[in-house]
Amino acid sequence: MTAILSASELMSELAAPRPPVLLDVRWQLGGPDQRPAYEAGHLPGAVYVDLDRELAGPPGAGGRHPLPDPEAFGAVMRRAGVRAGEPVVVYDGGQGWAAARAWWLLRWTGHPAVRVLDGGLAAWTAAGGAVTAHAPTPDEGDFKPNPGALGLLDADEAAALARSGLLLDARAGERYRGEVEPIDRVGGHIPGAVSAPTTENVGPGGLFRPAGELRARFAELGASGDTEVGVYCGSGVSGAHEVLALAVAGIPAALYAGSWSQWSSDPERPVATGPNP
Repeated sequence: MTAILSASELMSELAAPRPPVLLDVRWQLGGPDQRPAYEAGHLPGAVYVDLDRELAGPPGAGGRHPLPDPEAFGAVMRRAGVRAGEPVVVYDGGQGWAAARAWWLLRWTGHPAVRVLDGGLAAWTAAGGAVTAHAPTPDEGDFKPNPGALGLLDADEAAALARSGLLLDARAGERYRGEVEPIDRVGGHIPGAVSAPTTENVGPGGLFRPAGELRARFAELGASGDTEVGVYCGSGVSGAHEVLALAVAGIPAALYAGSWSQWSSDPERPVATGPNP
């Protein structure tokens, strides 16, 4: 199963006898709660999932968006109607970061059939897809998390991978270089990490670049066939989008979920600045 699908493909699947479960994961970094936007209009049958409250644990030593407790996450997914053997499609407003976070969590906890709507709600409406204000009440699902299906790094493992393999920094280039840092304690990057802004994985309309283009991009950054790859970002959200882009390109990658928000909070951790790893 591919990691993404188009709006037209989703329309066809929703018209089938057993349509996928839909999760609306709209979210804005530092922005307002997106539940009112969901209530105003969403894909028919979609259930809203809150990233800050349900796809992350409380901020703290693990970073701004630490991974949620697996059992708590499983309860959220079951309430949304997620079942172990049935496909799930997640979407957000179009940026793709929040949808990728939900995709990564479901895949990491063992769900085998999860995809992201390429381009999100914007692509859906542009293709003529209908929206509704009706909130569904799905039957309880049976999904039980079994973490470990995707690679996960802690800080020490991320540091080691930056030396032995390829650690990609998915943040904007100016944050990687340490020129600006609007959120965290200090600017810069993990020594040895390579700048790879996730914004360069998409083209017009927020749609992913073709798989061949993504493979070429990551090859230029050092992702050869035998290279172990890891990704981090600010707090484990846009990094999940880069892991998704790598999956589209056919390249497995691990996520350092604590990311820069965790790394930079520890004054004992080294910090590099400038354009070079």
